[in-house]
Amino acid sequence: MFSPDDPAGPAFRAAIGARLGDFLDDACARLDAISPALAPLGELALAFTAGGKRLRPAFCYWGHAAVAGQPDDPAPLLDAAASFDLLHVAALVHDDVIDASDTRRGQASAHRQLEARHVERSGAGDPAAFGRAGAILLGDLLTAWSDELVGRSGLPLAVLARAHTVLDEVRTEVNAGQFLDMAAEAGLAGGDDPVAVAERVVEFKTARYTVIRPLQYGAALAGADPATLEGLARLGSPLGRAFQLRDDLLGVFGDEARTGKPAGDDLREGKRTVLVAEALAVEPRILDFLGRPLSAPELERARALLVDCGALARVEERIGADGERARAALSRLDVTTEGRTALGALIEVCLVRES
Repeated sequence: MFSPDDPAGPAFRAAIGARLGDFLDDACARLDAISPALAPLGELALAFTAGGKRLRPAFCYWGHAAVAGQPDDPAPLLDAAASFDLLHVAALVHDDVIDASDTRRGQASAHRQLEARHVERSGAGDPAAFGRAGAILLGDLLTAWSDELVGRSGLPLAVLARAHTVLDEVRTEVNAGQFLDMAAEAGLAGGDDPVAVAERVVEFKTARYTVIRPLQYGAALAGADPATLEGLARLGSPLGRAFQLRDDLLGVFGDEARTGKPAGDDLREGKRTVLVAEALAVEPRILDFLGRPLSAPELERARALLVDCGALARVEERIGADGERARAALSRLDVTTEGRTALGALIEVCLVRES
């Protein structure tokens, strides 16, 4: 049993980490049986799934608890919940390739590590191409493993079947959201309102696979009715938006030691976040800082511009308003007492964070 007052606390994170570690140890042994040359894939999978906030598994677990309480034997549910972290890391690995990011979670990104391995071992061909291709395959493997972990969880087939459509939806949505993000950066996402375009990216790239679908999957495993699933979506959509908006602020103003990513990366990568879209609406000079390397003084000037034009304040207002919508949606849900407590605590975790 886990405390609903600390729903993604150390005990829960350790339990998810243990389930992932056991699964990946077995997966690595299977890779090694194919060829020792596959060892880097297993090592990277272990490295990038270690630690983390475990919010997606937490939403899944407490979505279940909100409908049916915590199970006497939590292991099968923990495995199903942990699968969301494998899917999440798969998305991060692919995202780093797309954005040519050098770091992730305080270490070199997967494609950079594979590139460095190629150089160290004097491999033939282009090291960068080897790194990118290897990371793409690692992401594909993690996606496959996320499905496998659910299948091996020990949950009854009938239980898995009634919830499987949620997994189908989340895999489509996260990839659709990623492409929308790329299209927005290229000016190919359609629509004349950059804020509306950015909001749509947030909904499909983050809100659904971070909050809505994990919540609904856990609840569906517990046998939730359609009204409850819809109520969870009304909670998850604004909360997922707020989570991503906070992430956007941390990407520009955050402490690199806490976020594990260089400050200003979103600007360097030219991401059309809601923060940037809010700035563009009143201050076109922000374009001067997008899509190119920034020196420390340039980053400070970009930050000052975002503050002075009011973009930072408007995004903070959006986070606050979405937080209120999430709390209101929770108040209308017919859920267990511990589920209400846990989901309320998770709302606050998402709204106020430094990494």
